[in-house]
Amino acid sequence: MISAEQNDLITRVGPGTPAGQLLRRYWQPVAISDELAGPRPVKPVKLMGQHFVLFRDENGQLGLLDRDCPHRGADLAFGRLEGGGLRCPFHGWLFDAKGNCLETPAEPVGSKLCTRIKQAAYPVVEKSGTIFAYIGEGEPPAFPEFDCFVAPDTHTFAFKGLFECNWLQALEVGIDPAHASYLHRFFEDEDTSESYGKQFRGASADSDLPITKVLREFDLPEINVDSTDYGLRLTTLRKVSDTDTHVRVTNVVFPQAFVIPMSTEMTISQWHVPVDDTHCYWYAIFTSFTGPVDKQQMRDQRLELYELPNYTSRKNKRNDYGYDVNEQLTKTYTGMGEDINVHDQWAVESQGPIQDRTREHLGTTDKGIIAYRRMLVKAIESTQAGEGAPMVIGQEQASAMSGPPSIDGVNEKASEGVGPQAYWLQADRERRLKSTWAAARLGA
Repeated sequence: MISAEQNDLITRVGPGTPAGQLLRRYWQPVAISDELAGPRPVKPVKLMGQHFVLFRDENGQLGLLDRDCPHRGADLAFGRLEGGGLRCPFHGWLFDAKGNCLETPAEPVGSKLCTRIKQAAYPVVEKSGTIFAYIGEGEPPAFPEFDCFVAPDTHTFAFKGLFECNWLQALEVGIDPAHASYLHRFFEDEDTSESYGKQFRGASADSDLPITKVLREFDLPEINVDSTDYGLRLTTLRKVSDTDTHVRVTNVVFPQAFVIPMSTEMTISQWHVPVDDTHCYWYAIFTSFTGPVDKQQMRDQRLELYELPNYTSRKNKRNDYGYDVNEQLTKTYTGMGEDINVHDQWAVESQGPIQDRTREHLGTTDKGIIAYRRMLVKAIESTQAGEGAPMVIGQEQASAMSGPPSIDGVNEKASEGVGPQAYWLQADRERRLKSTWAAARLGA
């Protein structure tokens, strides 16, 4: 249990707040590339309570500017892409992707006003179908050479979704391995060969054991948490027989991402990005170690639930998340359909816009959340003192990072003394050796 002041410290992220200053030291996803497709690649963006406009100019260069025009404050999200930049429709002032003022057309001939105008602009990069921005001070950190960033574009797929709650409670559901045995419980197992693109529906590696069966029948996991150079590694063990142990390895990448297994062939790297204090987007990059991702199938599956242009869920608090009492009695533990994103959304949104952690009582299975909160508070305090923070890294350190390994499998040699770490290290290596792009990295 924490105090109200501590809860504010770790949840509030607007300009000038301690947690906001910390998160501004990192690259943040602000859009997926699909959002800039079409005839007018311009999009308003709200990030940590600040308003921006994201665009791709006529030459394909990305730009992120403050949304209010520096002339009279009009909304640049309605600007026109022309003349090598974004033009304000109010008086025609034109800005390029770096924030330089190119034209102030109504000013007298010879006016020097344009040379004195500079719109705030922010670094933007595009990786694996996701657009990241840096809105902090100084130089941004380097991107770690994790799988989701180094796999070829053909082997990644990006998507997003809106949660109507604070970013921290949304993130913390991914640091909680125990909840899946209840929140994501299915009463019947389906054909695992039909599970492509669906989380918690396939078979665990090195077995034909459906993960739905593992979660449903073995709901007393042993959870171990280890500190790493990127954040935390969580190893969750479920003894499924006298000889076999189910091993699931998930990761927290500081400050607000996790990397988890989706299936034997894919992992999910997911960020929870504050829109403001009471809304956040999850951004996910799905990475395949086998063949190219069927992006159309993955997109179509997710668009059954999410509505464009804002990626809002069709099942939400206004329609009780699609709750059906008969389904809850016969098919799923929640009665809220088969998409686990809906389950997660209900869980975190039902805690309120900002969870009141003064009323919670943490248990043994919350050890990952406890470890992360300690790391978060320490990083906030370090930032306030002008010191370093985890994952604020240079290129040399970023180039030395890989993975992180994320495994869901059955260790059939547990009774022979093969420990969980030896198992997942070998399972990760074998998966990489079978992958064209990942095997090449092993030899680097």
